[in-house]
Amino acid sequence: MPDDQKKILPIDYTHREFHTIRNDLMEIAERFYPDTFQDFSEASFGSIMLDAVAYVGDQLSLYLDYNVNESFLDTAYQRSNILRHGRVLGYKDPGRPSTYGQVALFIMVPASSTGIGPDNRYIPILKRGSKFTSQTGLSFVLLENIDFANPKNPMVVAQSDASTNAPTQYAIKAYGNVVSGQFAQKQISIGPYQRFLKRKIGANNISEIISVTDSEGNEYFEVDYLAQDIVFKEVANDNFKNDNVPSVLKPLLVSRKFVVETDRNTTAIQFGSGKSGQTDIVAAPQEVALEVFGKDYISTTTFDPSRLSNSDSFGIVPSNTTLTVVYRVTNPTNSNVAVGGINTVSNGILSFDDRPSLSTTTVNTIQNSLEVLNETPIVGDVVNPSSAELKRRIFDTFPTQNRAVTQSDYENLVYRMPSKFGSVKRVSIQKDPDSLKRNLNLYVISEDSYGKLIATNMVIKNNIKTWLNQYRMINDTVDILDPYIVNLGIDFVVKTQAGSDKFDVLNRCINTLAGKYGEDFFIGEPFYISEIYETLKQVKGVLDVIKVKLTNKVGGSYADTILEINDNLSPDGSYLLVPNNVILEIKFPTQDIRGKIR
Repeated sequence: MPDDQKKILPIDYTHREFHTIRNDLMEIAERFYPDTFQDFSEASFGSIMLDAVAYVGDQLSLYLDYNVNESFLDTAYQRSNILRHGRVLGYKDPGRPSTYGQVALFIMVPASSTGIGPDNRYIPILKRGSKFTSQTGLSFVLLENIDFANPKNPMVVAQSDASTNAPTQYAIKAYGNVVSGQFAQKQISIGPYQRFLKRKIGANNISEIISVTDSEGNEYFEVDYLAQDIVFKEVANDNFKNDNVPSVLKPLLVSRKFVVETDRNTTAIQFGSGKSGQTDIVAAPQEVALEVFGKDYISTTTFDPSRLSNSDSFGIVPSNTTLTVVYRVTNPTNSNVAVGGINTVSNGILSFDDRPSLSTTTVNTIQNSLEVLNETPIVGDVVNPSSAELKRRIFDTFPTQNRAVTQSDYENLVYRMPSKFGSVKRVSIQKDPDSLKRNLNLYVISEDSYGKLIATNMVIKNNIKTWLNQYRMINDTVDILDPYIVNLGIDFVVKTQAGSDKFDVLNRCINTLAGKYGEDFFIGEPFYISEIYETLKQVKGVLDVIKVKLTNKVGGSYADTILEINDNLSPDGSYLLVPNNVILEIKFPTQDIRGKIR
């Protein structure tokens, strides 16, 4: 028999880690080279060689597994790779979440010369961009101009003359919407022309890009994708006082545009491939949508109103200039604020109609009298979704196709709402059982400053309603509602193994359950009691699980919703049925999870 056939040895390709590779190499050396290598002790040269080869093999196996896993969305683990797969399927990361809410604004204005009513000359407009600060040092920005002269604003006499009792100062109250964070600006130098130029902003916690302009004064507009040509620009409404609409939207054909790409800690802007000096030619509708008489061919029969240019350059790329990027940075920590948390005016920007003719001293007094207070919580979802949640949103994005038809379409669109409009923790949409038409009930829930569930405020609800209007079916009506919060408690009894410390076992059981149920439930998600048995049995020192019982926590710091546990258990008692308009929460895991040892 030839010598090469003697050395044929079956290779086990499942051996891929250090110890199994080393053992296989040791077997080969002992079997085929007994005269060459005889000393395989830990200090021998042969042992060093085996260790080195096994180490290299282990490293190669690790990176091979990593590359294969990260190449597919199902098995990807790293967040940047998950987002990369998501962009291929049409998912756009909304960015760093922001919190929205409403604040009450107070100001004192001097009375008129007659003493009847305030002096209208001194009633200011609080400009958009004014800054406020919470008790914990969090920053918030005003989103709209507040006209204190609006007749709908309540007004009371604040001060009177001591001798005549004639009013000398009037207090005016108004409401405005705020968002977490503050504005910042960065200069980015751009060199020669480069196709599909991409630049990182270089700042953390960026929530939105406000504007991008170059040294020549050209403005670049953010679009969802570079092939998009139409954006809607906000224009101030000159007839605001009559129709009470502060601004109107007008379509605008743009050739200078960019898209925003976000990761966990970085934000970048990317441009197209057109050179400065090129112009995008607007396509004639009859050439892109109609069959014109006399032609011997038929062009495409679809017409996309967001693509009106014949150019395939995807927009003009800036070159040999300096970009000025204005953006909003949200707070690096939890931006949710309880009632009364925002109470400091950091920078109130007041505007008066005829400022030169007014007394500087009086204007300064009005400026100093400005106060702020939030009468409702500032809430939202300030935690980035986990890898599993992110994958689920990406999977739901692809079939959505920018329209809302199914239940998953609506839920996915709410999660995809840009962070600058606010965000919610959980969302669920159900058909209204009491409606004979296509009326839908959309349930949303947010978090408070402690990460506990709380009702979503009206500002975010209005933004969601506006956001969904461009995607929903024309015959769908959507009501945005608050789900009922049911606070649960878990009582269990376990039996420990012989020789185990009962107190240590009990602490391990409570901590394990607290970690398992630390993440919030989904709206309408059932609670599986069988999972508690399975989880406790895997705790070190637990011999058996004797009993598990669920309790409904009501009153005090808990929600007022009562759910009859026994009436909603499944027939076999393995899980708790939850109505579609209810969300479960274990509010204080260390207190609400209690156990006993037998």
